[in-house]
Amino acid sequence: MSVNLQKGQKVSLKKSDGKKLTRLMVGLGWDAADKKSGGFFSRLFGNSDSIDCDASVFMCRGGKFVDKEDLIYFGKLHHESDCIKHMGDNLTGEGEGDDEQIFVDLDKIPAHYDKLIFVVNIYQAVERKQHFGMIKNAYIRIIDADSHEELCRFNLSDDYTNMLSMIAGEVYKRGDEWKFNAVGTGTKDASLKELARRFA
Repeated sequence: MSVNLQKGQKVSLKKSDGKKLTRLMVGLGWDAADKKSGGFFSRLFGNSDSIDCDASVFMCRGGKFVDKEDLIYFGKLHHESDCIKHMGDNLTGEGEGDDEQIFVDLDKIPAHYDKLIFVVNIYQAVERKQHFGMIKNAYIRIIDADSHEELCRFNLSDDYTNMLSMIAGEVYKRGDEWKFNAVGTGTKDASLKELARRFA
């Protein structure tokens, strides 16, 4: 049974039977908030305007992001070690289920990496005058990639009005064990470059 996490809660990444988890899928989802005809959002943006959210991963060494090659995003879908594979960009957030999925092979992660930071940002948020207050039903979940079983889920339910990016969660190593931290922090970083400075 999947565990519903609260903000700041940390869990060990193990299979449901307690055995070591080696391959996981991180699913991230969101929906655009309803824009009723004639409403405030409609006057501002028009009913057809969609919000393009992008999920990305910062791979950290010693807890810090140090090399641009360690950023996995829609423009670089996999790491050279093949430990992380991004399944591609969803431009609208429409439809059921995960909007973007990222697969992680924990056994393939080179030893000098100790943290993976999963973020979501709005593409061209400033130019389009969009922010995460216009997003609803956002979540991050961890799936056992072998059994397809959902292990844990964190619903991002804070008020993210005027926030342009979101730090959804972290997969990090303690000793020989990988854990997940439900972060759920909104930021006003307008781009991946600004987020990168935060983690450097």
